Amino acid sequence: MYLASVGPLRTPLRRVPGNVVALGIVSLVTDVSAEMVTAILPLYLVFGLGLNPLQFGLLDGLYAGATAVLRLVGGHVADRWRRLKTVAGIGYALSAISKLGFLAAGSTVPAIGAVLAIDRAGKGIRTAPRDALISLSGPPETMGRSFGVHRALDTVGAFLGPLVATAVLWASLNDYNSVFVTSFCLAACAVILLTTFVRDRTPPPSPAPTQLPVFGLLRDRDFRRCCFWAAALGLFTITDSFVYLAVQRRWDITTSLFPLLPLGTAGTFLLLAVPLGRLGDRIGRWKVFLAGHLTLVLALLLICGPTGAWWLVLALHGTFYAATDGVLPAAVGPLLPEHLRASGLAVLQTGQALARMAAAVTVGLLWTLWDLRPAILAITLALLTVTIAAAILKPLEVRR
Repeated sequence: MYLASVGPLRTPLRRVPGNVVALGIVSLVTDVSAEMVTAILPLYLVFGLGLNPLQFGLLDGLYAGATAVLRLVGGHVADRWRRLKTVAGIGYALSAISKLGFLAAGSTVPAIGAVLAIDRAGKGIRTAPRDALISLSGPPETMGRSFGVHRALDTVGAFLGPLVATAVLWASLNDYNSVFVTSFCLAACAVILLTTFVRDRTPPPSPAPTQLPVFGLLRDRDFRRCCFWAAALGLFTITDSFVYLAVQRRWDITTSLFPLLPLGTAGTFLLLAVPLGRLGDRIGRWKVFLAGHLTLVLALLLICGPTGAWWLVLALHGTFYAATDGVLPAAVGPLLPEHLRASGLAVLQTGQALARMAAAVTVGLLWTLWDLRPAILAITLALLTVTIAAAILKPLEVRR
């Protein structure tokens, strides 16, 4: 039985299609698996293997950017085959299998980098088809709510992942391999859930005799401007791992508590994803998207400033994700034809992924050359400048 067959849910997720909830549950389980690894990875690489900030930045950039090209591949193939669920399933399966690669990689940094690339490749393949499924499962006027509900369920997994990782490490006496095996089992369960409960949404065939090139979508002025500004903002968006490392250093948090730092981000994201998605539906999604970047600016300034609290930084970090992660595809989705929805979202996400890969390397380099505080201040000033420019030029206000 598909969850989608029960129709729109009335409470507590009123007017949210069942297919969106099914995809959210798949993402929930997947994120428990993924965040188990993400929570311990900076600890393992920096404190366990002794990587310096530049080396960690290179690996973190690989982790953020390995999805880039394959997002385009996943989106294009899903649209061409008109099999969104199948392509998304391949991505989920690839990420699941990669978890076993950590067992073979051991402490070899190049091998760990290869495993991270495979894991992120799976994410790159699945993201655009999954988001296209969400956008095609309900009416455009409630798309912000649908993405908000999906991201909220996804964030439940992000919240549980560090807790599960901490529990597994405690039970296994700090055996990292136990975390990787548990992560694989959960990821495999997510693939089964996708296959069993999610209903595919077949996009209409292309009106042209041949499929349009992916980058032909950039001929649309509004879509092109959105892609440009999303990538420009991503170029100065500090990745999660660096935020947690900066918080740990700023407030001298013990390494035993480090894996729990993502809980502050995930908890806030969980609380605000649906309200901010609905707010975007009402007042304009681009406004909410830019406001989210301003909260990230504030969080980074607190890290560098003489006052502040680590919990406030994490709360602002979670607010940033709640205002951006689902809001952006909800804003851009209506600009794209249905038969190229996955391809268009892939183009958008590829620009972000490449930009954030560059951001991770830049932060690692500046941290190595200048130390933590001046590096973050430089990136924060650049992010604030780009955010103000995007707000003035308003690339997406005519159509929500």
